[in-house]
Amino acid sequence: MRAGALLAVLAAGTVVALTVELPDVDAVRRWVAGAGAAGLVLLALAKGALLVGPVPRSALCVLLGVVLGFWTGVGVALAGGMVGALAAFGLSRWLGRETAVRLAGPKLAAVDRAVAGRGFVAVLVARVLPVMPFSVLSHAAGLSAVPLGAYAAGTALGLVPGTVLQVGVGASVPGLSAWAARAGSPLVLAVVVAVALVASGVVLFRRRRRGSVAEAG
Repeated sequence: MRAGALLAVLAAGTVVALTVELPDVDAVRRWVAGAGAAGLVLLALAKGALLVGPVPRSALCVLLGVVLGFWTGVGVALAGGMVGALAAFGLSRWLGRETAVRLAGPKLAAVDRAVAGRGFVAVLVARVLPVMPFSVLSHAAGLSAVPLGAYAAGTALGLVPGTVLQVGVGASVPGLSAWAARAGSPLVLAVVVAVALVASGVVLFRRRRRGSVAEAG
């Protein structure tokens, strides 16, 4: 019953992603200007709802950069990303975990043991290096034994590099041809921050990996 409900939610999200047209950028800007802080909250919630289904997060981040600019766009994009990640995780954990355990049996148990102790690093690396679509990773984590705290922390940190870069691209669209001449360009800042965070993530991952090897030896 729960598995059927989860499939229904995912199917509905797919239909929405394929059929609903995005509003005009200028119209969204006018609406946000009139709505104030409440409008930003609604945009974050709307992004989160879309990310439960198969909607490309990168496209939404670029769009938020175009509409809101760099700093506000990054804030709304990160908030919306966390809403979507936690919502998808919760749905799959509540609706699909029992069915996954029943169908996969010992195989899922082996995966659970492998990720339970390093859930934070696994989620962090998967978010920084998008090896699978955003919503797929969120739902897969919900079906696994990754603790909620480790999942949330890994997601929160792992979303930063891509979000900063993608929103920076969107915020720089009006003057993209002259971005290199402006030291304060959002795109310049986005690239610098993204590279620094990715490098930090790689260093952290390698340290954790060496520590695991040393413990095993």
